[in-house]
Amino acid sequence: MSDDTPTTVLIAGGGIGGLACALAFARRGFEAHVFEQAESFGEVGAGIQLSPNCTRVLHDLGLEEALRRIAFLPEGTQMRDWKTGRMISTNALGSAVVASYGFPYYHVHRADLLAALVAHARAQPNIQLHAASRCDGFSQTQHSVNVHIGANRHRGALLIGADGIHSAIRAQLFGAQAPRFTGNVAWRGLVPVAALPQGTVNPVASIWMGPGKHFVHYYVRGGELVNCVCVVEKDGWEIESWTQRGALDELKRDFAGWHPTVQTLIDNMDPDACYKWALFDRQPMPKWSEGRVTLLGDACHPTLPFMAQGAAMAIEDAAVLASCVAGANGVAEALARYESLRRSRTSRIQLGSRANAKLFHLRPPYSWARNQALGRARGNVMDWVYRYDALTAVQGNG
Repeated sequence: MSDDTPTTVLIAGGGIGGLACALAFARRGFEAHVFEQAESFGEVGAGIQLSPNCTRVLHDLGLEEALRRIAFLPEGTQMRDWKTGRMISTNALGSAVVASYGFPYYHVHRADLLAALVAHARAQPNIQLHAASRCDGFSQTQHSVNVHIGANRHRGALLIGADGIHSAIRAQLFGAQAPRFTGNVAWRGLVPVAALPQGTVNPVASIWMGPGKHFVHYYVRGGELVNCVCVVEKDGWEIESWTQRGALDELKRDFAGWHPTVQTLIDNMDPDACYKWALFDRQPMPKWSEGRVTLLGDACHPTLPFMAQGAAMAIEDAAVLASCVAGANGVAEALARYESLRRSRTSRIQLGSRANAKLFHLRPPYSWARNQALGRARGNVMDWVYRYDALTAVQGNG
């Protein structure tokens, strides 16, 4: 560290990325303050997939034991035809992914993951969590930055906007810009395994691909629940909220005629806990930082869920940013290094996730060609994603 290296880091946003960022900085001896606008630190939504490129970071931050308590370890992924159930392609996870990349692949409930992050953050003496603290903006000088929480000001040497796709920090840095509606609406729901006929769901992440829509399901909470995400191309409904309820009858109509396994899962969803939200993203940004302020996760590279890498990219960001700041001669050098290391990779993930939305929804005859290509594929098509090491990226090994 140089004399210009910050000792106090301010983080706007107390989600998965913001808390991982606080832990990454605290591990390197910094004091971190996390400001969350909600009344308490908590997560909405349902399942999340954590691939080895981010579990490497989470284990390094001290969360391995907690993750093993709350997670389900899938044996693989499967792609199937929407109607017949015919297997299109498979990919091994489980012990195979540990053997290849050194770290496991987890399925977890978002609320369980956030609770583990919060508990671990609260155990660190150099992390302070501030709930009910909406970041209204910031002001900065050559030597410090203040985050504005109502009438209060909190001073630090670096501010990180981890406040999501509608980031207030991003808007002040680069101007307000509306995100792009992708034309896709996602349904989500949880199904208790006890409610399903035995053997309904395999211990894998399953993707059922059909014309204009796809259906994903996998176990969470140690195998007690099945998380379902059902994506449909749909116009005229652009409400972007994970807590907006949808009508189960509409979901059933959207997937009428699909394979009996899909029908069984939908039939066993709680009609009072069926949600839908419009999917938005942004073009990759050419710049993330200004002065002593930078962005992380969805604030700078919001990513569609079609590569299961949104949270992983934020967790990677956290590790790389903390390493850059700890090893640089000042904030300007650190943030320039951080952006140079992360922009290309996150842009590729953003664009790849967008492309997958089209790939999963192809109609004949294009879907037939897709299925043939996927069936012929050899090796792990996500190898370049999983092999990335955020812990050594700053040394040029990532």
